Amino acid sequence: MLKQLLIDLQEVEGLAKDRQPASVQVRLAEMTAVLATLIADALMKLGDLHRSRSWYSTARHASDESGNLELRARVRAQAAMLPYYYGPLESAITLAREARIMTRHRPSPTAAFAAVAEARALAQQGDKAVAETRIRDARVILDQLPAVSDEDAFAFPVRRFLLYLSGAYTALGRSSQARSVQADALALYPAGTGIDPALLHLEAALCLVHDHSATEACQLAAATYLRVPEAHRTPILGARARRVIEELPGTNQATPAAKDLRELLELPSASR
Repeated sequence: MLKQLLIDLQEVEGLAKDRQPASVQVRLAEMTAVLATLIADALMKLGDLHRSRSWYSTARHASDESGNLELRARVRAQAAMLPYYYGPLESAITLAREARIMTRHRPSPTAAFAAVAEARALAQQGDKAVAETRIRDARVILDQLPAVSDEDAFAFPVRRFLLYLSGAYTALGRSSQARSVQADALALYPAGTGIDPALLHLEAALCLVHDHSATEACQLAAATYLRVPEAHRTPILGARARRVIEELPGTNQATPAAKDLRELLELPSASR
């Protein structure tokens, strides 16, 4: 898929080098921003963080050049995923906040995305009051929108909203609400496979950590990780599973279950 995206981008680049009407140049800039974002997303999920950051930067520059405010916001909301999972968290908050401000007073999937992305990052940072406000903002926006297709890469379907909301509630320590959201989200993934369902189960493991069930948390994280086919165990899953260990209080990080999870995540791919 990356190869095809790069071929498409090369074609767009070739057209952009030729003298084109202003309206065509704008459209080419928009296409560059979309393709660069999809490339960056793929690289992030593969764990190639340096190149992912570079492509997100390219996407932001292209979206700014296009002048399309909705696209500028969408690219920033999408780019906030990288620092949310890999740091620094402040960058995730900044990107999501910029996207939210750009979409202010214009309800759209991007506006809902930006608000709940900011909520999730703020909750992780510990800014509970503002995170709660952003959750309310995101819900109000989402309630105004028509249903969208789950197959559209640039849509923001309910199941993805619930994934972000689960992260916010989990970080806020509201385990009961997080579990309810996780169950609602998983019901929208009938096959129960893929990265998002695995991330939801890892959020459930983090809820167990917050509920002082350290052994069960590590066992759930390990089982979730092993249940994902090896080819799909991308670094983003490893990063979230390590979060379970990092949030264990005190001596719980030295329990047998925690050691087993740590050793599982440190094994070479072929040995898992």
